Amino acid sequence: MTISKRPLVILTSVLVLLLIPFVAMQFSYEVNWSPFDFLVAGGLLLALGLSIDFAAHKAKSFNKKLIAIAAVVILFLLIWAELAVGIFGSPIAGN
Repeated sequence: MTISKRPLVILTSVLVLLLIPFVAMQFSYEVNWSPFDFLVAGGLLLALGLSIDFAAHKAKSFNKKLIAIAAVVILFLLIWAELAVGIFGSPIAGN
């Protein structure tokens, strides 16, 4: 039985991306993330990576793969923007 390395690559990529704000916090007071911020960002990035992987392997044609991946990325960007600055004014944006 062969075990796929894709989930491990996705998880490693998420951790590397989360190192960027963590390192920035060590050098600047302008970056001020709480542990909850890291948890939410990690969850979103992990969901993005796993969703893209799922869409890329389940869609049969190239066009369907492209549409599915684009939809996942757009949804991710909309949620990220809402959490960051509250562009829609929903309750999940916070204060």
